[in-house]
Amino acid sequence: MSKRMDHPSKIKAGDGLKAGQFKALGSARDPATPPPEDVSGLQSCLVLEDISHYIKDAGAQLVKKVNAVFQLDITKDGRTILQWTIDLKNRAGDMYPGPAGLPADTVFTIPDSVFMELVLGKTNPQKAFLAGKFKVSGKVLLGQKLERVFKDWAKF
Repeated sequence: MSKRMDHPSKIKAGDGLKAGQFKALGSARDPATPPPEDVSGLQSCLVLEDISHYIKDAGAQLVKKVNAVFQLDITKDGRTILQWTIDLKNRAGDMYPGPAGLPADTVFTIPDSVFMELVLGKTNPQKAFLAGKFKVSGKVLLGQKLERVFKDWAKF
């Protein structure tokens, strides 16, 4: 059996980093939380916050009707810059910024402008989906239940 010669030598006591040999890193940013300049131009931020207030008020009734977890990935210029989770499956329902803590039943990847058109009722969700304006993964048919939640919010 031959001995490998291309491996590094063993580390001895006293070896290691010396003062000034490393660069201190800043705190890691959660990828779901974009820097403020990215979301400043988004129309959906205020709408999503308002919908979250509605869900906190009517959550228990919505959990009975919907029984699903949705994740909304809002995009701008092809990049996901904002994520929200709508949990209408557990406890009294909840909506919060960030990715779903539990696996989402349905994930929507949708540009900000298209999201606003859908929420405000200017565009038919089925036609927009079939036209390729946004993507859905998971249980696609649950999108109809989320559409109903948005319509109820608009009346709220």
